[in-house]
Amino acid sequence: MSAAKQTAIPKPAFDFDMFKAFNQFKAPGFDMDAIMATQRKNMEAMTAAGQSAYEGMTALARRQAEVAKEAAESATKAMTDLAAATPEERVAKQADLAKTAYTSMFDNGREMMDMAAKTADEAVSLVNARFTASIDETKSVLATK
Repeated sequence: MSAAKQTAIPKPAFDFDMFKAFNQFKAPGFDMDAIMATQRKNMEAMTAAGQSAYEGMTALARRQAEVAKEAAESATKAMTDLAAATPEERVAKQADLAKTAYTSMFDNGREMMDMAAKTADEAVSLVNARFTASIDETKSVLATK
């Protein structure tokens, strides 16, 4: 479709602006604009917290996929090594493989838990900081009137 043939998106018949609607109900001595600004900041903080959580969980999922791939490659190599070993060597190699697998599983599990905890901490910190600021802003608006 050429640029000349594109049409503008029609405005909806019902165009509602929440902030304009609330401004109709101004009460004497009550700063609705300040309250709405606080609520807008609250929504922005919740959006940022959601984005932070999404990015953290995406990184965690990516790392889990990497760990699974590494584990599969390691298992394939281990089976190849065991097949080529003599019966005496297999016993020692199996013990080493078990130790390596356990250590790797433990380390990877800890890494995944740390990533999840960091993700949660970042999202909660954003919300907590905004909540505190919101209370302070509301108290300030109410105190000035």
